[in-house]
Amino acid sequence: MELRSEIHSTKRRQTPKIMRQMKILFLNGPNLNLLGQREPEIYGRATLGEIEARVRERAKELKVEIDFRQSNLEGELVGWIQDARGKFDVIVMNAAAYTHTSIALRDAIAAVGVPTIEIHLSNVHAREEFRQKSLIAPVCYGQISGFGPKSYVLAVEASVFVKESKKLH
Repeated sequence: MELRSEIHSTKRRQTPKIMRQMKILFLNGPNLNLLGQREPEIYGRATLGEIEARVRERAKELKVEIDFRQSNLEGELVGWIQDARGKFDVIVMNAAAYTHTSIALRDAIAAVGVPTIEIHLSNVHAREEFRQKSLIAPVCYGQISGFGPKSYVLAVEASVFVKESKKLH
């Protein structure tokens, strides 16, 4: 009688993980709806709509979903930040004048735990002294400023970097 040994594979079939598309929430603060008209020597001639189009173009190339919003109301911005948890991978925020005054925005960013990138069209560090202090910077992942509308496009790329670096840790 011949004995044969059989080896049975214990490997289970692995089901592929469904990767959801990265989502970035762009929040724009007060007076940014006036871009293109307001102090073009500082902020440029591009409108917020034109900047949004550039952001969406780059996001499409990177296969990233964008939600782009603007409000002149601090409370509305706080609400959007609070609602971002579990829905967005990164928040990109141009808090505009609220950058220098809003403890409420700072506290909301700190509370939700969604990585946030602070952006500005102008180089705030080369402007008036009161614009050089950001209340939200200490709770943000990083800051991009001084590149005009390109600051927004760079923020899309930085957001992808933030998400990828979180995977490595």
